[in-house]
Parts: sequence; C-alpha cells; structure tokens
Amino acid sequence: MDKKPWLRHYPAGVPESIDPSRYPTLMDFVSECFGRYQERNAFECMGKIITYGEADELSTRFAAYLHSRGLEPGDRIALMMPNLLQYPVAVFGALKAGLIIVNTNPLYTPREMQFQFEDSGVQAIVILENFAANLESIIDKTKIDIVILTSIGEMLGTLKGTLVNLAVRHLKKMVPSHNLKNTVTFGHALKEGKKFTIKPFSSGPENVIVHQYTGGTTGISKGAMLTNRSMVANMLQISTWMKGQLTDGKEITLSPLPMYHIFAFAVNCLAIISYGAHTVLVTNARDLKSIIKEFKRNKISLMTGLNTLFNALLNDEEFRKCDFSALKATVGGGMAIQKVVADRWKEVTGCVLTEGYGMTESSPLISVNPLDGTGKTGSIGLPVSSTEIRIIKDDGTEAVYGEDGEIQCRGPQVMKGYYNQPSETARTITSDGWLCTGDIGHMDEEGFMYIVDRKKDMILVSGFNVYPNEIENVVSSHPGVLEVAAVGVPDEKSGEVVKIFVVKKDKNLDRDGLLAYCKENLTGYKVPKHIEFRDELPKTNVGKILRRALR
Repeated sequence: MDKKPWLRHYPAGVPESIDPSRYPTLMDFVSECFGRYQERNAFECMGKIITYGEADELSTRFAAYLHSRGLEPGDRIALMMPNLLQYPVAVFGALKAGLIIVNTNPLYTPREMQFQFEDSGVQAIVILENFAANLESIIDKTKIDIVILTSIGEMLGTLKGTLVNLAVRHLKKMVPSHNLKNTVTFGHALKEGKKFTIKPFSSGPENVIVHQYTGGTTGISKGAMLTNRSMVANMLQISTWMKGQLTDGKEITLSPLPMYHIFAFAVNCLAIISYGAHTVLVTNARDLKSIIKEFKRNKISLMTGLNTLFNALLNDEEFRKCDFSALKATVGGGMAIQKVVADRWKEVTGCVLTEGYGMTESSPLISVNPLDGTGKTGSIGLPVSSTEIRIIKDDGTEAVYGEDGEIQCRGPQVMKGYYNQPSETARTITSDGWLCTGDIGHMDEEGFMYIVDRKKDMILVSGFNVYPNEIENVVSSHPGVLEVAAVGVPDEKSGEVVKIFVVKKDKNLDRDGLLAYCKENLTGYKVPKHIEFRDELPKTNVGKILRRALR
C-alpha cells in the first residue's frame, strides 16, 4: 500500500515537504513580510487602513512599551478582543517582545477567564473595555498586574461619511462600568512605546510563543503550547498550498472569523501576510450586513469562514447581489462543510468552497482540499506538506484504504504539548510523535480523507469545541441539580448545539432558572439550547452515565 498516495494529487507548485528551519522564529517570518510589503495595505477595519510599514512601527512601539513595564521574554500576555486593528498590532508587538500570547475569547464569563488566566499564569492583558467589568471581578485571583484597555474606535480615527461613528457611539453605550485600577489605554501604550527600545533577547525554534486553549481530545480546557517551529511550519504549509492561486501584493482577503480562534489566527493574521495581502477585518461576523458591506467596498479575492456563516450569507438576498468576480478562493474550516452549502456557494459566487481540517494541537492545519477545484466535496482534503497520516483501528493496527479508524498525524506543526499537563500530553502525542486527533475517519486510494465520527464526546458548535465535562461541571454545581449529562444534537444553523439531561434535586427547579444559571457561567455557544428533565439517566453497570444512549 502506497504510504503517501496524496502526493500524486498535490496542486502544481506545492512541495512534498517544507523547511521550518528557514525561519528560526515566527517573528523572522513576519519581519521578512513587513520588509517586503512596507507600502502595501496590511489590515483594514471599518474603512480604516494600516500598511505593513505602519503595522511594523506600531508593533515595535507596543513591544518596547511591554518591556518598559518590566515584562520579560517568556511572560504571558492575554489578548481579549474581537477583530480590530489593535489585534494584529498587539500580536506582532507581543512576538517582538518575546512574550507568550494567550488568545482569549472576549465573550468568556468571569469563571472561564479566571481558569485560563490562572492556568497559564497570565501577567498582562489587552482587553476591550466592554469586558473590563468581567476582568475586575476575577483579577485579584490572577497574576495580572498590567491591564491595557482599548475601545472599538481607538484606532479608527475620524471616518466621516460612514456608519462607523454611529456604531462606535452605540457600542460605547454598552460598556459596563468598572473600577479597574492602574489601567492604561492601548493608545497610551503606543505613545509611551516611542520613548523606549526593545531589549535584546534570544529565541529559537523550540521556544513556546502561544498558549492556545482548547479542550484537546479529552477533558477540560488545556493550553496547547505552540512553538516558533510549529507555527513557522504551519505558515509555510498554508502559504505553499495557496501557490498558483494567489498573487503577491494583489490579494484582498476577508476575515470575519475572530482571530483569537486558531483558524483565523493562523490563516488571516499570519500566513496570508506572506502574500502581502490586504486583510479586511470584520468585528462581528454575526452582523451579515457588515460582511456584505465589505464585499461591496472591496474586491474580495479570498475569504475564510464556517459552514454556518456561508449558509447564512447564501440565504441573504443582498449578499447574492454582490460582485464576486474577484473571488478566487473560499476556505471553510472549524466544522464540516455541508454538500448543499458547498454546491450552492459555487452556484452563487462562482468560487469553489474548499474544506480543510485541523486542530489547535497542530497549529492548526493538517489537511485541505486543493483550491483549484480538484478536491472532493465531503472530504477534508489531502495532508499538507511534511505531514504524515495514518488511520489506526480499535485493535491498534493500521487501516487500509476505506477502513475507519482514528486519524493520527505527525509533522513539524504538531504542538510541544499541553502546558503543565504532562499526562494529557502523553495521552495525545505518542512517544514517536503521532498526534492522536480523536476523530474517526478513513482515507481513499487517492489520499483524500473523510471524517465519519468523533472518538470522544466533544460537541462542535459553529466551529468551537464544547466539552461535556465542562458543561456538566457547571450545571451540577446548581443546588437544584442531582445529575446531569450533556450531549451534542444536530442543528441546522450551528452544526450542533448542546443538550442537557437533568435529574432534579429540587422539584421546583425549572428550565428558565437553570438556563439563567448557565448563562451566568458559560460563554454563549456553550449554553444548552435544549434542556430535558428526567427521573433517571442511563448508566453502565459501574454507574457511568451513558452519553451515547442519550444521543
């Protein structure tokens, strides 16, 4: 059996392997892009644009400010904001300062924030002021002593003739009051940074530069340690896959997915800069009008997104009227792309909707369909350069073509491990470097891979991992709950949503009260959409709740 049948179907120009040692650090990769495209537009938000040269200068100031505050290489900084110009500036500044980036969902509840900040040992944070009240409630339980606040409009300036000013004023009204002390604004940090320089330090391929939190393949959220080498490798894997489809200095890309999510972080914030792309940031992807507006304002040539977003856009009459003549590539990830959505996307836009596959633990890309339309609908594509794949059956033997088993991958993009979780790391990465994905699938004779099920009980809501253990821990802490089990159920809009089965301890417990409790303690996409009360839950003979039976 051919061990790498996928190589025969690689698009022209895509190499069998990449050389991660080409750039000792991710910042070496970024700096080369900054130097090559200094005058090119880099990032745009609500009509405001910064060039690569400006992104370089602003991030240098931010890095110098971080060092002036006493932060040292290896210290952790949380970035907690939606897609704003401040985000890439903060990312590149943190990298220049040698800090470890901890991407944090701004919609996290205080409980979720506290866990992540305590677990990672975060010492500094850049946070949108809208969420400062949540930080205030838990900051005393963390190591955070540097708080940099920012606002939606802080880097937008005065943009007349647009709806930006109205939007910003509306959002300011939504900012809860807080009493955080000794805070500075992002603008102040940039201004002060001009007075200082970045202190010299050394960094190499094995240095950890990101703690990207995930449920992993088991249990509670864990910080995947992504290194310079793993991130550089994935940058090269992503950028080489686009060869022949994209043109240096000519592309305008749309980034509606939040960059704190590993998919957009790797592709839209980092890899795409190797082409000098002009990336348009969408602050709120749920606001379809803002996406449509960008299609009308710019000649979008590349777009990334989730199946749910593509489906919503296709059902919007205004979107269907847009000009898609410049659209060369559309890439979907985070959740399965439905065939009906892919077919309709091609029909409406004239562009193939390409599906890829990855995990936080692999920085993230593992496989993707060719962008030239030669991929297979329903497949998660071909393994990217320098990536080995094997399918392992339940008996531990390797599957042949068409046989289902656990998908395992090995390559330079695989994480170093989980932060402070050696036992979980050992369960997820074998001694010889194979990453156990927890996904069940198979490979056909041409090397295209297909996912058929998940080995673990993870629930995938609009591309975000939701783990039953976390939901059950929160719900079971309600004094009126005796037992609970959480499962994922199909949902036309989100792919899956959370459903909980509850045995009451307090007969007066009702759906509304329990739902309110969940909303206090869980991010929106984790909140159960369905609640079913039962007298008892199905269990094994040793008392373990059978989630499978409930599904």
